[in-house]
Amino acid sequence: MTARQHDTVGELLARSHRLGADPRNTNYAGGNTSAKGLAADPVTGQDTELLWVKGSGGDLGTLTGEGLAALRLDRLRALKGVYPGVGREDEMVAAFDHCLHGKGGAAPSIDTAMHGLLDAPHVDHLHPDSGIALACAADGEKLTRDCFGDSVVWVPWRRPGFQLGLDIAAVKEDNPGAVGCVLGGHGITAWGDSSDECERNSLHIIGTAARFLAERGRPEPFGPVLEGFGPLPRQERRERAAALAPLIRGLASADRPQIGHFDDSGAVLDFLSREEHQRLAALGTSCPDHFLRTKVSPLVLDLPAAAPLEEAEARLRELHEEYREGYRAYYERHAGPDSPPMRGADPAVVLVPGVGMFSFGKDKQTARVAGEFYLNAINVMHGAEAVSSYSPIPESEKFRIEYWELEEAKLRRMPPPRPLATRVALVTGAASGIGRAIAHRLSAEGACVVVADRNTQSAEEVAAELGGPDKAVAAAVDVTSEEEIAAAFRAAALAFGGVDLVVNNAGISLSRPLLETSADDWDTQHRIMARGSFLASREGARVMKAQGLGGDIVYIASKNGVFAGPDNIAYGAAKADQAHQVRLLAAELGELGIRVNGVNPDGVVRGSGIFAGGWGAQRAAVYGVPEEKLGEFYAQRTLLKREVLPEHVANAVFALTGGDLSHTTGLHIPVDAGVPAAFLR
Repeated sequence: MTARQHDTVGELLARSHRLGADPRNTNYAGGNTSAKGLAADPVTGQDTELLWVKGSGGDLGTLTGEGLAALRLDRLRALKGVYPGVGREDEMVAAFDHCLHGKGGAAPSIDTAMHGLLDAPHVDHLHPDSGIALACAADGEKLTRDCFGDSVVWVPWRRPGFQLGLDIAAVKEDNPGAVGCVLGGHGITAWGDSSDECERNSLHIIGTAARFLAERGRPEPFGPVLEGFGPLPRQERRERAAALAPLIRGLASADRPQIGHFDDSGAVLDFLSREEHQRLAALGTSCPDHFLRTKVSPLVLDLPAAAPLEEAEARLRELHEEYREGYRAYYERHAGPDSPPMRGADPAVVLVPGVGMFSFGKDKQTARVAGEFYLNAINVMHGAEAVSSYSPIPESEKFRIEYWELEEAKLRRMPPPRPLATRVALVTGAASGIGRAIAHRLSAEGACVVVADRNTQSAEEVAAELGGPDKAVAAAVDVTSEEEIAAAFRAAALAFGGVDLVVNNAGISLSRPLLETSADDWDTQHRIMARGSFLASREGARVMKAQGLGGDIVYIASKNGVFAGPDNIAYGAAKADQAHQVRLLAAELGELGIRVNGVNPDGVVRGSGIFAGGWGAQRAAVYGVPEEKLGEFYAQRTLLKREVLPEHVANAVFALTGGDLSHTTGLHIPVDAGVPAAFLR
C-alpha cells in the first residue's frame, strides 16, 4: 500500500468510526461510506483511480481495512454502458466482482453503485432517525425543501441498486450547489471534495433535520396517554417481563428457535402508552435496513399494563396465531414464481404496553439489533408524526426488499450455525473449575450462558471471558436459596428470553469418616448438592415448560454416587441423591421434551475449587499421598491411567446436549478414565 493510498483509506476509516459511533447518525451495520483515490495497478504499475467502499455486512463504527471493497472506477463506471435496465438491475451486483482491484477485499454491497457513479471523491450514505423521519413523512419532498432549501435534494423512493446510483448521480449533476439528498423511504446521502467536508455535510443534514423536527413539530405526536397503558413501576415491570419472556420466546420460536432481548427504555414505554401506538405499529417499520431485521410489523399486545398475567398470556397466544395468519397472507399477496420460500411467520418484535419490547434473532446480537432498529422506527414515527404523518414505503415494496434474491443469497453465504446456537444455558458453580470449563465449552459451541455462582466477582470475570453481554451474563446465586435461584432464572429470561439447558454443577465436599461427620456437615452437603440441584431443576423445568421448546438438564454427579469410597458418607450420599434425581426427572419431564442426564467424573483435581478449598488435602490424607500427587494417584487407579480434567467433564456435557444424543435421557456418563468399581450396573 502506498503512502497516498494509506492516507485515503485511513481518512475513510476514521470518518466511518466517528459517524458509526453515534446512533443518531446511523444504526448498527447500516449505511456505508466511501473514498476515491489513486493506487498502483498491480499488473502495469501505473496509477489507477479506485473506489474504497464499506463492503456488504460491515459496521461503520468498527470498520477495518479488511471490511472495505476496492474497485477500479473506470470499470465500475463502464458498467453504465451494459446496464440492462431496472427490470434486470440485480444482475449488476455480480458485475461488481469484475471491477475489483487485485483481490478486491470485502464483497461489494448493493450500494456500491451509489458511491461509484457519484462524481464526488467522498460519499456517505446513512440512516439517521431525523433524516428517515423526513424520508417517511407523507409530504417528505416539501418538508425537505422547507428544511434545507436547495442544498439538499429529494430523491423519490427506489429500491437500493444500480438505478438508484444513477438517480443520485443525476441529482448531483443537476444541482451543483447541493451537498446531499434525502432518499424517500430510506435515508440520506451526502458528499464532499474531502473526507472532512463530506463528514461535515452528513452531520449538517442530520443536525438540521433534527432541529427542524424539534422546532416545527407538534407536542405529543403519538397522542395522549391511554389510561392503564402507562409503564409499571420498574421492579414490577421487570418481574412481569421475566414472567412473560419464556412464553413470548416460545411463540417467536414456533418456526425456528430464537434468542431474545428485552428493552424497557423510556422511548419504548412512552410509545406503548400513547393512543396512536396501535395504528402506527400496524403501518410497519420504515427504512429497509429496519424491516429486514424487525419484519414488516411487530406483534402488539392489546391489553392494559396491569391485566392479569394469565389473561395476558392467553391473549398473546391468540395474537400470535393471528400474526402468523397475517404474515402468511402478506407473503401470498406478493410472492411470485421466483420468490424465495417464506422464512417463517413468527414476529421478530413483540410489544407489551407497560412492560417493554421483546425482540428476537438467531443470536443475542441479532436480537438486540432488531430491538435497536425498532427503537429507530419509533423515533422515525415520532419525527414524521410531529411535522406530518408517518407514511413508510408500500407493503409491496417491503416484500421486494424482504424477499429480495440478493438478500437470500447473502443468507446462503452465512456459515452454518454452531451446534448450540439459539440455546441458553444456565450453569451453577460456573465461576471456577468444572463449571467454568463447562461454561466455556457451551459458549464455544454457540450457546448463550448464564454464569451462576455465589462468587459474584469471579462469575462476572468468566462472563467477560466468554465475550460479555451478547454471549454471557453473571448471576449471583447461592443454590440453597429458592429466592436466588428464581432470581437467576429471571435474569436469564431478561437477558436471553429464557433457558434451554441447566447444568447442576455447584458443589462442596467434606471428607470425614462417619463418626466425625456432624449433622451440619451432612446438611451442608445435601443443601448445596441435593437441594440446590432440585431447586435449579424445578425452576428450569418451569421456564422450559412455558417456552414449549423442550430442553436439557444435566447433573454433574460423581463416581462416588455409585462407588463406596472411604470416609465420604455425606458427599457420597448427596451425589447418590443427585444421581437418582436424574432418573426421577427423566421419567417425569420426558413428555415435555426435556431430557435429563448426568455425568459421573472421578476426582478432578486441577482447576477445581472444591479440591483447592481443602477437599484435596483431606482426600490426600485418606489415601496417604502428598496433595500435589493426588491427581496422579487418581489416574493410576484407573484403567486408562489418565487424569480427569475439567475440560473432560465439559466434553461430556456437550456430548449430551449438542444434538447427536437427541433420543437419550436418564443416562449417566462416566468420566473417570475407567474405575471398575464405579461401572454402572
